Amino acid sequence: MSRFFIDRPVFAWVIAIIIMLAGAIAISKLPVEQYPDIAPPSVAINAVYPGADAKTVENSVTQVIEQKLTGIDNLRYFSSNSSDSMATITLTFEPEADPDIAQVQTQNKVQAAIPQLPPEVQVQGVTVTKSNDSFLLVAGFYSEDGSISEKELGDILASKVQDAVARVNGVGNVTVFGEQHAMRIWLDPNKLLSYKLSTLDVRNAISTQNTDISAGQLGGLPAVQGQQLNATVTAQSRLKTVEDFERIILRVNTDGSQVRLKDVARVELGSQGYTRIVRYKRLPASGIAISLATGANALDTAAAVKAKISELSSILPKGVKVVYPYDTTPFVKLSIRSVVETLLEAVLLVFLVMYLFLQNFRATLIPSIAVPVVLLGTFAVLLAFGFTINVLTMFAMVLAIGLLVDDAIVVVENVERIMSEEGLPPKEATKKSMDQITGALIGIALVLSAVFVPMAFFSGSAGAIYRQFSITIVSAMTLSVIVALVLSPSLCATFLKPIEKGHSELNTGFFGWFNRNFNRGRDMYQKGSGYIARRVFRFFIIYAVLVGGLAFLFMRLPTSFLPNEDQGIMFLMANTPVSSTAERTLESVEKIEDYILAEEDENVDHLFTVVGFSFAGVAQNAAIGFVGLKDWDERKDPSQSVFAIAGRTMGALMQIKDAIAFAFFPPPIRELGNASGFDMQLVDRNNMGHKALMEARNQILGMAAQNPMLMGVRPNGLDDVPQYKINIDTEKASAMGLSLSDINQTLQTAWGSAYVNDFLDDGRIKRVYLQADAPYRMLPEDLKDWFVRNNKQEMVPFNAFSTAEWTYGSPKLERFNGIASVNIQGATAPGVSTGQAMEEMQKIVSNVPGGFAIEWSGLSYEERLTGAQAPALYALSIIVVFLSLAALYESWTIPFAVILTVPLGIIGAVIATSVKGLSNDVYFQVALLTTIGLSAKNAILIVEFAKELYEKGHGLFESTMMAAKLRFRPILMTSMAFILGVTPLAIAKGAGSASQNAIGIGVMGGMIAATTIAIFFVPMFYVAIQGLSKSKREHQSP
Repeated sequence: MSRFFIDRPVFAWVIAIIIMLAGAIAISKLPVEQYPDIAPPSVAINAVYPGADAKTVENSVTQVIEQKLTGIDNLRYFSSNSSDSMATITLTFEPEADPDIAQVQTQNKVQAAIPQLPPEVQVQGVTVTKSNDSFLLVAGFYSEDGSISEKELGDILASKVQDAVARVNGVGNVTVFGEQHAMRIWLDPNKLLSYKLSTLDVRNAISTQNTDISAGQLGGLPAVQGQQLNATVTAQSRLKTVEDFERIILRVNTDGSQVRLKDVARVELGSQGYTRIVRYKRLPASGIAISLATGANALDTAAAVKAKISELSSILPKGVKVVYPYDTTPFVKLSIRSVVETLLEAVLLVFLVMYLFLQNFRATLIPSIAVPVVLLGTFAVLLAFGFTINVLTMFAMVLAIGLLVDDAIVVVENVERIMSEEGLPPKEATKKSMDQITGALIGIALVLSAVFVPMAFFSGSAGAIYRQFSITIVSAMTLSVIVALVLSPSLCATFLKPIEKGHSELNTGFFGWFNRNFNRGRDMYQKGSGYIARRVFRFFIIYAVLVGGLAFLFMRLPTSFLPNEDQGIMFLMANTPVSSTAERTLESVEKIEDYILAEEDENVDHLFTVVGFSFAGVAQNAAIGFVGLKDWDERKDPSQSVFAIAGRTMGALMQIKDAIAFAFFPPPIRELGNASGFDMQLVDRNNMGHKALMEARNQILGMAAQNPMLMGVRPNGLDDVPQYKINIDTEKASAMGLSLSDINQTLQTAWGSAYVNDFLDDGRIKRVYLQADAPYRMLPEDLKDWFVRNNKQEMVPFNAFSTAEWTYGSPKLERFNGIASVNIQGATAPGVSTGQAMEEMQKIVSNVPGGFAIEWSGLSYEERLTGAQAPALYALSIIVVFLSLAALYESWTIPFAVILTVPLGIIGAVIATSVKGLSNDVYFQVALLTTIGLSAKNAILIVEFAKELYEKGHGLFESTMMAAKLRFRPILMTSMAFILGVTPLAIAKGAGSASQNAIGIGVMGGMIAATTIAIFFVPMFYVAIQGLSKSKREHQSP
């Protein structure tokens, strides 16, 4: 094939130009994101049971639905939370599951459970949605001078911003840290009693008098003959103002006097809820948190949301500013930009290496031309496969830089060698060269493809990561071989100048110095490899010792899923003692604010705090803070990294006496959770009960706090709290002529608030709530002030038919795969991997009596799955490489000469990773697979030539030494090109550098070992195996 294009260089250029055009078009169409869809899809089931406590919700709603969740395709696990009035079940699927099909199948299962749910739940409805719990960004709204209250800001967001943002393409869910206005009617039980009115009287009056009446038409069809008038009839409509509600008539007495709503209640335009206190740098604020829709592009969605908020800023009151205290997109953009810069640096370094060895600008230009052709072509392949431009595909591109020039380098180097040795013109030399090396080029492509192709077939989030590397690198390698067989030969035939026979290398100047030292090194290599090849038994023992050392070091490597990144974001989470009020929690939050804004001011841009909300649950004693750090350019010192800041903050938070507070940062893939570290479920497999489960949890937390390898271990839930239980004596109530329905409604209205109906405010429908005024629902004895009317029109106090007692219960009950559980999260001490932390947690749990078990979820589940798959991945890659070589050489023995070199490259990757304190994570596994391919590639270059010379009649040892000498230059050149190509990854700093270091250091270490150690053993392996094979054939021949 190469001869065809050598004679038709224009045809070769046409093919290259078409490839580049396809790539250029693809780049304009490929979406840009940090990571592809790595996280497994999830579906959330939400149900509301008004007035029910967590235990009631669990028994009557959560478990009923859970028992129907069978036979759903690709379901990995499900977890549930039952809290007061609310049940949430989250189903997590395998990454290969279609989110839409998963939602439909879940919906079908839920429909089967609905008839068994309480009527109150059925009326509210059960929703099934594709879920994504992590936030894309948080937008904060605050008044610069503090003149606009949090309540007003919340109403603006809920009324005018929320819906507009929710309609932006790519937005999955919008959480508002604030409430819109509501008409709040605060009842006074003493005044109600004086007028002998009940809460039901008030509720019914509001429902009757605050309504829209459909009054019909004058002259509506069918009409009488000759009707000339048609007009709409309007009557009563919804009320609009506080005064309108105050005038609602509750009763008209026989003397004509009236009792109005204002006589028994205080009416105000308040908030729909009072569950949160929101602040931005100590100023009153409100905010919205945006969650990404399944499959949406983060950068595009964030840009669209910011554009919409900017558009809506014109309706904001004067002095209201918008900030983004939590925004994941700057890190995404910088990560992509950093990898692109690394890619350009790699191209430059590879060019310099090629020029150093080839010492000819024309010759250097030939493999350099291959770079844009192959890279652009790879983008076209990514578009065809439905991939995106993301950190992983760009990493793969950087790795491919060093690989894709290898083939072109081999072509150019061999053509120049033939011209120098035989004096052939460029065209004839190129034809002869391609006859010699076409097999080696195809063999290298097969081996490298064989290494990476199996990665594409693994499951889980790790499999999704592997596929990005697999498709990208295999595409680049395939295109590289095509270019090496099509374009590079034609360029050699037309670009290179003739070289006289016997023309020697440059021997003056810098290149002369380099060539003398290189030749000296080549001769030393030939002597060294010859020495080793003559002493097979001795060096096989040394080889065995090295492999044993590799196994020892590999087993000692700590494990993790992905390296943590400084994403410029930090979370704060605080819990005050159970039953603490929001006011008390705010006091602790103010202390946290004081530390962050005073001690870390030079590192922090934003601080947005919310009392009453956290990732662990919604309660007055819970709080969360979103900390936006300054740009990475302003935080270059290691002490300014998010890891150092979080460590210092943790130390400061431990000094707060009235709260348990934690500082942590998001995981590398935000769709897999809200916090880095480990994520475990403590499961009550033996059904020991909630009390025993909580005791076991507390025991585990206590032991974890004493473990030096663990840090910030915390329950991702709410502690049990005192509960005031009211027991209704139904028999006594019936004897008094009371309706149980009236009793329950009175209790719910007075203490829990009741949604009555809606009213119009500023052109928007908002809610009307009825509740006891604050002074009449603060203490247990306030219950006696509330009365219910019986069938004799008498007012009966609550304490006449009820008793009360204090109990202990959980505001939030958790389950995992249908079994009671508690979620525990934690981080690692500096220098400790998540894999080590998970092992420590397993040891701790094993010491807890009661038969409690661990289940891993989120990021930890992926880590365990990846660790289980890794041995199969390595084994499969090596087997496929072996089979490819066997097919190439038509031999079952020669491939062993290549395969045996692989461990010698891997040992370099393991040592480099250990020395730098890195972990055995997904990136390290990719680095190992790359090392396998590159180690095999170097061996192929020697074995291919040795085999060819041996088959031509040269002696086995002589053929091997000649091949080692001839191929030393291209091996060193391609290896140095690759090593320098990945150097920018290994030394990267700033945003996304942890991931770049993780893969770059491993690959660099592996390639250095493959170049400095493995190539000395290749001749020995080939001589030993070929000699053994020859001896066996001679023994078998008659």
